[in-house]
Amino acid sequence: MLRQASRLLSRSGSYKLVAARAFSTEVPSTIDSTFVESWKKVAPNMDPPQTPSSFMKPRPSTASSIPTKLTVNFVLPYASELSGKEVDMVIIPATTGQMGVLPGHVPTIAELKPGIMSVHEGTDVKKYFVSSGFAFLHANSVADIIAVEAVPLENIDPSQVQKGLAEFTQKLASAATDLEKAEAQIGVEVHSAMNAALSG
Repeated sequence: MLRQASRLLSRSGSYKLVAARAFSTEVPSTIDSTFVESWKKVAPNMDPPQTPSSFMKPRPSTASSIPTKLTVNFVLPYASELSGKEVDMVIIPATTGQMGVLPGHVPTIAELKPGIMSVHEGTDVKKYFVSSGFAFLHANSVADIIAVEAVPLENIDPSQVQKGLAEFTQKLASAATDLEKAEAQIGVEVHSAMNAALSG
């Protein structure tokens, strides 16, 4: 039935209407009556499907000028490190590489990898080591950064990092199962990133 519905809808000329629709940011929250009427002709016993726009609220309007500051919310499962802090820039360790975030950055979702996150406020730079997480960059110059674990860089003991790296490297070499290998590999990656952060 659905295969026939799509074929009949495309024949009736509704396809041309779909192609001329506005961008998702401009779509009103009302139901497309032309589509519903066409659907009822083809499949009168079925409710029209709901699209993602049926569940979304219209996006808030974007400011006409770029703000001078970036608002950062940096959250851990057990604490809120920064809440509504206005800064000049944040550099995050995304899986795609180091990512500098300035006010007016394009909206993005980025996965974090083990590495240094630095928060720049004037000449003051605060550095954190983050293990993993996500960064949500919004159009209104707000950055929500959620990390599984984070430690200010000055609180990391270099001797403990070296000890942990040696321990996980040995575990990786002697791992017998896939689970042991995966756990050891994660330990090596995190301790290597901490070691690089401290030496660089």
